[in-house]
Parts: sequence; C-alpha cells; structure tokens
Amino acid sequence: QVQLVESGGGLVQTGGSLRLSCAASGRTFSSYAMGWFRQASGKEREFVAGISWSTLDTYYADSWKGRFTISADNAKKMVYLQMNSLKPEDTAVYYCAATGSSIPSYRIRHYPYWGQGTQVTVSS
Repeated sequence: QVQLVESGGGLVQTGGSLRLSCAASGRTFSSYAMGWFRQASGKEREFVAGISWSTLDTYYADSWKGRFTISADNAKKMVYLQMNSLKPEDTAVYYCAATGSSIPSYRIRHYPYWGQGTQVTVSS
C-alpha cells in the first residue's frame, strides 16, 4: 500500500509562487512514477506534471510547461511542484498520485494511489 500526503497549498496573489509537497510512504518507490494533477471547481481532474523515481525524468502537460516544475527527493520520498507566475485560473485542488509504472502517465486511471489534495487559490 502507498500513502500520499500533500501540503503547501494556500492563498496567493496573481503572479506569486507556491511550492507543493507530497510525502510518500508505504511500499518501495524505486519503480514508481509520480504525478501531480489538479481539479478546478466544476471541471475534470487533469494531469499537470509527472516524474520517474528511478530516472528523475520529468513530463509536463503543455499548459504548464515553463511555469511549473516537478522534482523529487528519493532519500526523503518527497515530490514537489514549484508553481510560479500563478494565475487565477490555476485555482484548483492539487493532487499527488502514484502509478505502478516507472513512467508517468497523463491518464488518471493509471494511478491507483492518491493523496487527499491541497487547495490552491490565486486571487486577482
């Protein structure tokens, strides 16, 4: 079993930055990949970025490439999402997820493990 706990969300002004953290525990993660997703009110959950634990290769949805950066610390079993130049449309609940594959996927159904989510609100 895998447990994921997100933190770091909050209220920020337009143009500001936040760093989300995801603490992972449970089964070994050497062959896992991690993803960050977000879900805005009334919208579907969508892929933001992913990272492979073993290679630290990163993957991004085009919409956030350049503003958001995913990283991981294997020793601490932590995954981070650095979000810069935030916009009101970035307001959403952000979720950390783990897939049994070594390569991240943009498909929600490939992630059996999810955190509880952390709210990010960007004020105009």
